[in-house]
Amino acid sequence: MMHDSSNNMATPKPEPSARSLDRSRAWAIHAFTASGAIIAMLALTAVTNGDPATAFLWLGLAFVVDGLDGPLARRYRVEQVLPRISGETLDLVVDYLTYVVIPAVMLASLDLLPEGSGTLTAGVVLAVSLYTFANRDMKTDDNYFEGFPAVWNVLVLYMWVLDTNPWANIAVIALCVALTFTRLKFTHPMRVVKLRTLTLVLTAIWATLSLLMVLTHPAPPHWAMWLWVALIGYFLWLTAHRTFVSGVSGE
Repeated sequence: MMHDSSNNMATPKPEPSARSLDRSRAWAIHAFTASGAIIAMLALTAVTNGDPATAFLWLGLAFVVDGLDGPLARRYRVEQVLPRISGETLDLVVDYLTYVVIPAVMLASLDLLPEGSGTLTAGVVLAVSLYTFANRDMKTDDNYFEGFPAVWNVLVLYMWVLDTNPWANIAVIALCVALTFTRLKFTHPMRVVKLRTLTLVLTAIWATLSLLMVLTHPAPPHWAMWLWVALIGYFLWLTAHRTFVSGVSGE
C-alpha cells in the first residue's frame, strides 16, 4: 500500500546562511527605525540653536524613515525573524520623539503662541499625545487612525510657514487635543488600501512642497504655498468620508 509522503515530509529548514542573512537584515531594519532617535536629537539641537528651518529638515528626514521602515519590516518578516524585539514599540518611541516632543519644544520656543502660554501648551501636547500612543484602538481594522493621530510636526510646520495668529494657533491646538479623544478616522498614507495610489501621490507632492516651504522661508512661491494648503482638503475629505460615510454604510 502506497502512502502519501507529502503529508509526512518535514518542512525543509532554511540553510544557516539564509537564517543569518534574515537576522542581519532584520537588525538592519530595526537600526534604520532607531536612527529616527538620532534624527530627533539633531532636530532638537537645531531648535535650541535657534534654527527652526534645519530642525524641520531633520523632521522631514524622520518622516521619510517612518514611511519606509514599516513596509521594509513587513516585506522581510522582521517580527518573525526577531520575535523578542518589538518593532512596533521601537517605532512608537521614535514617533513620539519626532511627532510630539520636538514639535512641543518648538511650540514652547518659537513665538507661535500667545506670550506666556508656550510651556503650558507644550506640556498639554506632550501629555495628551501619550494617550494617542497608549490607545489600544489607535488604528482601525482597515488601518485608519482613530482620533487625532498626534501629527504635531505637521501642525507646527503650517503655523511656522504661514505665520498664523498666535491665538488662532492655540485654538487649533485645543481643537486637536479634543479630537484626540474622538473616533474620527484619519488616513494612514502607507497602510490604508482605499485610494492608496492617489493618497501616496498626493503625499509625495505634499512632502515635496513642504521641503520647498522650508527652503524658501519666509517667502515661498505663492502658487506652491496655496497648493500646499489646498492639499489639506484632500486628507480632511478622507477623514470625513471614512468617518461619516464608509463608517455608516459599512464599506
